[in-house]
Amino acid sequence: MRYIALLILVVKFFIPVEKTLAQEKMPKPKAILNHIALYVVDLNKATTFYEEVFELEKIPEPFHDGKHTWFSLGSAGQLHIIQGANGQCIFDKNEHLCFSVGSVNVFVKALKSKNISFENWAGNVGGITLRADGVKQIYFKDPDGHWLEVNDAK
Repeated sequence: MRYIALLILVVKFFIPVEKTLAQEKMPKPKAILNHIALYVVDLNKATTFYEEVFELEKIPEPFHDGKHTWFSLGSAGQLHIIQGANGQCIFDKNEHLCFSVGSVNVFVKALKSKNISFENWAGNVGGITLRADGVKQIYFKDPDGHWLEVNDAK
């Protein structure tokens, strides 16, 4: 009889604790990036820039109002370009979008062919930053002055 009473106590008090501990160990749902939105003055100019410089693929957007362009960023999400900004803003280089490419050197040649100026982190025009981990980086601006980084991180 005592063993049955003890077993009931174990079931009552320890099983729920185990479930609670197991539930606490379950990973919480993580947020994933859906999209990045850039507010621009001239939608056509910005759309052309991102299509030509980064070869991004346009995807359908639901508004069909001539004020939006949406691009796929693959598994990273989407880039939404939205027309309506009043004018050029000054953006800090620390606030930038970063794209990784197979080769910064090849990307730099493409920028030069399009007469797009770039710089390293220190601001030296035509310079390439070499991070401590060996990743090469360059920085430049889109037509609205948003800073962009391109690197060769794997």
